[in-house]
Amino acid sequence: RTSVRLKSKAGEVFVCENAAYHPYSEDEAAKVLQEDEIDILVDLGSGSATAKAWGCDLTYDYVKINGDYRT
Repeated sequence: RTSVRLKSKAGEVFVCENAAYHPYSEDEAAKVLQEDEIDILVDLGSGSATAKAWGCDLTYDYVKINGDYRT
């Protein structure tokens, strides 16, 4: 039941639905991710509780290192 969406002023992209990869446009995702503020919305599909966390480590080295995981 888990889903993950990336959302910004440029739009919204589902990247995971029902705990599995959800096909999406990389061009659309790139537009969403170019904004200064991006929401990563995770729905565990297991109740109505909510939580919010803030993060900011998107330095070049951090993104470069973690980008290596994507193949």
